[in-house]
Amino acid sequence: MGHLIREKYRNLFEEKLIDEIIEIATIKEFEEGDRLMEIGAYINKIPLVLSGVIKIIREDQKEGELVLYYIEAGDTCAMTLTCCMGETKSQIRSIAETNGSVVLVPVSKMDDWLVRYKSWRNFVLTSYNNRMNEMLSAIDSLAFLNMEERLCKLLQDKAKMYNSTFIRNTHQELADELNTSRVVISRILKNLENQGIIRLNRKHIELLQKP
Repeated sequence: MGHLIREKYRNLFEEKLIDEIIEIATIKEFEEGDRLMEIGAYINKIPLVLSGVIKIIREDQKEGELVLYYIEAGDTCAMTLTCCMGETKSQIRSIAETNGSVVLVPVSKMDDWLVRYKSWRNFVLTSYNNRMNEMLSAIDSLAFLNMEERLCKLLQDKAKMYNSTFIRNTHQELADELNTSRVVISRILKNLENQGIIRLNRKHIELLQKP
């Protein structure tokens, strides 16, 4: 476990901080579709993504779900950090987008590391800034883009995230992320295929050109 953590964070954290993380942290492996955090749960561990991708979701009982952002290897969840510092219940749900693993650090170390380690302070502040920009982008999409534009943006984001033109999400999964129906997504995807932008296959969507 120790060598994996050291390899991932050696260019980000001081050696002493990495030593502390290795001493007290645990690693949890996850599989695609696993629910890693639930709305309303108390958080006692700070997650540092070691590998894979995790989707962060906000839920409304009437309006459904909204994807706020994704966290990848080397990231942490800003909403989780906020709950840790305020000792409040989680307001988000996290679901594994891919297989991977996460390093779990006790919340009790949060304040101590903010004081003692500059790299940790920078890491936390950068995480807040990145996630805020991603949430603003999600809000902009809702406010200013039509459904076809939102779907095209989602496909581009996924292609960039996976470094692949093959998107292995079902029509229903895409619909859930955009808070619409599968029928609407299937119709738009077929239209994009007719335009030569994508190619639809049984198990994946291939992005042929930038919309």
